[in-house]
Amino acid sequence: MIRPRTAVAALGLSAAALVGLVLHEGYSDRAIIPVKGDVPTLGFGSTTRADGSPVRLSDTTTPPQALARALRDVQQFEGALKTCVTVPLAQHEYDAYVSFAYNVGPRAFCQSTLVKKINTQDYSGACQELLRWRFFQGQDCAAPANARLCGGLAKRREAEYRQCIGEAAP
Repeated sequence: MIRPRTAVAALGLSAAALVGLVLHEGYSDRAIIPVKGDVPTLGFGSTTRADGSPVRLSDTTTPPQALARALRDVQQFEGALKTCVTVPLAQHEYDAYVSFAYNVGPRAFCQSTLVKKINTQDYSGACQELLRWRFFQGQDCAAPANARLCGGLAKRREAEYRQCIGEAAP
């Protein structure tokens, strides 16, 4: 099925994609360091508090607070996407890219080869770029030896890729 592309300014994250995003992130009611060497996160992977300051290891949250924070974070990442993507996208592409931006941050997203490919309307190539972002601290998270360290990252990129090409939900 061919899915229409729409101006990015007219798109918003779908409810299914929001559920997928928070499932990828996982939930913690207290700040944790998700993998050795990472920054503290809280709730559904938020790295900042409501006031914009960094999460501290002593911070706690509740599920409603964490979901509200994730929604605010999503709006920030949607804003970045809408700033640096200049061509129309299909809803499934948009959802995949918001999840990706949520994970890597707006600056890394906007400066990526992925965005350069999107903006030249190399939609297939842009989706393929998602699979290249599977490294953490120089380790290939798709390698079986690194499954405990960061295997979830490789699974997330594969899910974002499948969503991007229109094969599956997040």
